[in-house]
Amino acid sequence: MSTPLKKICYIDDADELRLMVTTVLERIHHYTIKTYQNGEEALDKIGDFDPQLILLDMWMPPNMNGIETFQAFQQKPHLQNIPVIFLTGQAEQEEVQKYTSLGAIGVIAKPFNPMQLGTVIDQIWQQFHAKEHA
Repeated sequence: MSTPLKKICYIDDADELRLMVTTVLERIHHYTIKTYQNGEEALDKIGDFDPQLILLDMWMPPNMNGIETFQAFQQKPHLQNIPVIFLTGQAEQEEVQKYTSLGAIGVIAKPFNPMQLGTVIDQIWQQFHAKEHA
């Protein structure tokens, strides 16, 4: 049995999407969510939150994109083992393979149904822990 997921960090430059995702995940799925609008902000402040999982937008112009942010996390000992799920409009099979080969535990395609987001996150979380303990 995996550790229950409680704390999620969500990094996305779109204010409206951050608000919607936070509202749904907190009110319906009872997660504790901390949001950041870009990779630089997350790198500076995420250690204070200590999340179990990171939801990471792929495109955040003009700052670091999702891959650059993910790679920066991998350089930080306190962040490198936190599982990451990419949120992206580029979710063709080739892109998904690229993101998972980098080390992401999953990819959620945009647009997504906000009411199903928590369920999808839970499924990815459970699959990740099942593979870890197999």
